[in-house]
Amino acid sequence: MKISFLGPKATFTDVAVRRLFPYVEATPFVTIPQCIDAVADGSSDFALVPIENALEGSVNITMDYLIHEVSLHIIGEATAPIKQHLMVHPDNQNDWKETKLIMSHSHALAQCHKFLHREMHGIASEGMTSTAAAAKYVKEYPEQPLAAIANSLAAEEYGLVIVQEDIHDFNYNHTRFVVLSREERPMPQTAVLTSGEKTTLVVTLPSNRTGALHQVLSAFSWRNLSLSKIESRPTKTGLGNYFFIIDIEQSMDEVLIPGAIAELEALGCTVKVLGSYPSFKL
Repeated sequence: MKISFLGPKATFTDVAVRRLFPYVEATPFVTIPQCIDAVADGSSDFALVPIENALEGSVNITMDYLIHEVSLHIIGEATAPIKQHLMVHPDNQNDWKETKLIMSHSHALAQCHKFLHREMHGIASEGMTSTAAAAKYVKEYPEQPLAAIANSLAAEEYGLVIVQEDIHDFNYNHTRFVVLSREERPMPQTAVLTSGEKTTLVVTLPSNRTGALHQVLSAFSWRNLSLSKIESRPTKTGLGNYFFIIDIEQSMDEVLIPGAIAELEALGCTVKVLGSYPSFKL
């Protein structure tokens, strides 16, 4: 069994893979689309990719790629805490306050805004494809006064020294990852116990029906179906055209969710089930 993830090694996605599937062969890819394509073309059995962060919101490239580019199923999700640290090459640990450039993923830089503003004021920052890519770059250029913001696994993997721990602005920051598969199938055996069930729908409203969104929400409300998320994304067919991603806090059953889908379709909506799956907390 093979799983693809957003690399290089020691990204937060890699941490999630190691905790969820410690004995699975994992292959890093440079971008989220490459991770997903590896499943679509059969070179990987699964992909684990980020889909939402508590501070930065949805990872739009993940959702848009699932909607517009491939036909895959969400078979599981995992939520992991995000802890950011400032790290430098060992050669520069005594002079880390002389850092001239801080490198990390754009989300990580945003998550550490207060620290960067107060403690590293005036020092330039540069976005990278991932936090681990930043750590890897710092390792490869010890002669430069660089620092990276990444997790503790990245420091261990790339031989860096953490000079400031837990520099993130908020302690409750978490990222939600999804496990993708070509087929609807049970999650492979994992070392983590499930913490609940979800079903994710993509709903496109009819263009000529007044109050359609209210009617959509009513279809879930009177059935007592709890929604944990509703978000709009452009359909890419014209300005003002949107579909809605809806997370329901239960697995697909034989009555309630199928009944809600049938009601939505009767209203003229198009409904796609992205997956019904277990949820895990790492």
